[in-house]
Amino acid sequence: MSICHLITGTDTGIGKTTVGCAIAAALRRRGIDVGVLKPAETGCPTAADGTPQPADALQLRWFAGRDDPIRVVCPYPLRDPLAPALAARRQGVVLELSRIAAQVSAFRATCEVGIIEGAGGLLVPLAGAASIADLAAACDLPLLVVVGNRLGCVNHAALTMRVAAAMGLRVTGYAVNTLQSRADLAEETNIALLEEVLGPSLGVFPWVGSVACSEADRTRLADLAEGSLRLDALL
Repeated sequence: MSICHLITGTDTGIGKTTVGCAIAAALRRRGIDVGVLKPAETGCPTAADGTPQPADALQLRWFAGRDDPIRVVCPYPLRDPLAPALAARRQGVVLELSRIAAQVSAFRATCEVGIIEGAGGLLVPLAGAASIADLAAACDLPLLVVVGNRLGCVNHAALTMRVAAAMGLRVTGYAVNTLQSRADLAEETNIALLEEVLGPSLGVFPWVGSVACSEADRTRLADLAEGSLRLDALL
């Protein structure tokens, strides 16, 4: 069974996919067989054939250097930009925690290190009343929490960690992701305050701007992950 981490975040739109791609690219370059899984992705654009296309899952797959069918990487691509449980309901798709957990179990047999990306934050409804946190508990997945560096992130990070502790979830650590090219006062002071409240991070991932599925960007993100994050903590 592979080493797997569930990447969750302090909110939506805080760079979980970018950080996941960078980690996958860096570990792949080390010669590690890295697998990626995005159980449910929402806000997927519709392709010409009418099917939702999971952009984040496609990007994760490319940076990990995998050729798995995209419906294996992302079993539930959903159109509406909503919590997975609600987006699935509106699309007529039935999401069941037990089935997703079985897909995670099968995934763990396919790689040395697995990166599983959640949706939004830890308590986002995934399947019915079950949240991303419930998936982590059901599959015994340690968490890598991505903290988007912006005003309010200290509160959101502390809440995430407290929920994880209350549910008995393992937390590998948190990584701070830089969300814009120029820092404001909150962003300049958040990192030190996060360390006061939560202890040392796994690192601060820098601003990268737009990311393309290119060899240049795979090298760029791998370099940045190696230089800014304590990747050995994931191994």
